[in-house]
Amino acid sequence: MSSRPNPSPSSLPSHPPRRTVLTAALAVTAAASLSRAGAALAAAPEGGSRRSSATVDHHSWTTLADWRAGTRAGTAVRDGRRPGVTVDRPAGTREYADPHTGTTARWEYATWTSPVRTLSAPASEIVVSWNAHTPPGTWIEAEVRAAYADRAHTPWYVMGRWTSGDADGDIRRTSVDGQKDGRSAVSTDTLAVEPASGARFVSYVLRLTLLRRPGGGRTPTVWRVGVMGSDIPDRFTVPASKPGEGAGHRLAVPRYSQEIHKGQYPEYDNGGEAWCSPTSSQMAVEYWGRRPSAADLSWVDPSYADPQVCHAARRTYDYQYKGCGNWPFNAAYAATYRDLQGTVTRLRSLNDAERLIRAGIPVVTSQSFLAAELDGAGYGTAGHLMCVVGFTKSGDVVVHDPAAPSNAAVQRVYKRRQFENIWLRTKRKDAQGRVRSGSGGVCYLYFPLELSASQRRALRQVGVE
Repeated sequence: MSSRPNPSPSSLPSHPPRRTVLTAALAVTAAASLSRAGAALAAAPEGGSRRSSATVDHHSWTTLADWRAGTRAGTAVRDGRRPGVTVDRPAGTREYADPHTGTTARWEYATWTSPVRTLSAPASEIVVSWNAHTPPGTWIEAEVRAAYADRAHTPWYVMGRWTSGDADGDIRRTSVDGQKDGRSAVSTDTLAVEPASGARFVSYVLRLTLLRRPGGGRTPTVWRVGVMGSDIPDRFTVPASKPGEGAGHRLAVPRYSQEIHKGQYPEYDNGGEAWCSPTSSQMAVEYWGRRPSAADLSWVDPSYADPQVCHAARRTYDYQYKGCGNWPFNAAYAATYRDLQGTVTRLRSLNDAERLIRAGIPVVTSQSFLAAELDGAGYGTAGHLMCVVGFTKSGDVVVHDPAAPSNAAVQRVYKRRQFENIWLRTKRKDAQGRVRSGSGGVCYLYFPLELSASQRRALRQVGVE
């Protein structure tokens, strides 16, 4: 390990830290009344959760059959190359007081509710991600309601209120703080059990609400939703994997530095160390040949290099979190590009990442570490995103690390054992010796609608359909 000291906090490339296990008290949310879907959820069988020893259960709704299996109130299922749900005849109207604009407005809404989904193994965390098209004057809300092993259930938790843009009259995309029921709580984008409760989730129901301005003909369209339930054991170290099928393979991913944007756009968290997530996302998006148009970038100061990184920061910014590191918001941003999909999941080892790299799919990973824990990084961080683009012949990890001082310096090679541990662990110690959390293998995966057989197989092997 390196003997370099940990940098001062002001130099850390970091979004605000994620808590893998929630411990802070959150304000009480208004409990939803027990609906027909909630009743079905509470009655879901417990035994089904023991079918597998897997600790990650990722389920997606993408097909015509998936959407038709849900319960619709005012929504319609759209067929075609990319099936999804849209507003048909609104189920009603509701007022929404936007806490970030101070505006209260009335919106038409319609809902789609999933069948009960029994997890393959009891879960301590749930993360919801989505892909949608939201024309100006429209937005979506994603909610989840989970059942505990004792068949009690959570309230409907809001996992995000999202729109792709921020035109006048639109809401501001936001996570929702202050949601808990005494056994679980939401922190930004993650629903997690309270450690002291000893609870686990065994099943859940997902609800999508599609909203638009009254009388407007426009509608949001949701064409993909992914829900990840996971239970990663508390651990400071993880088992070491041996180099596998990805060894010696590298992908031609663009290189962008977040640091050259330091001080840009304070309203989107000021560039630099705060922009690791959108910078990594933009690298992966452009690997697939997608880029924002000149019109998309017309708002960016023409003196700024790589204006697409500024654009990504603006379009991933969470007005409640006050940063660009909301995991599902990054996946949703990627999917605003033509025929591109995005999801948030967890991988179990670097061998999973190797399968994806070998199939041509880069992996954006989330990790926290001291400078001494990752040779060659030159910094420590409470939370940082980077893009895995390949592996050396000996199995070390080739990354595009946006914390580099320039685009030319973005590609780094990190030792396999060090990288795997800082990425997959759930517990770590900070510079003062205090126990902190790690991401437990969280990653973003972006991939096109049309996949090769090898790409489809690799995604399936890591649990993504």
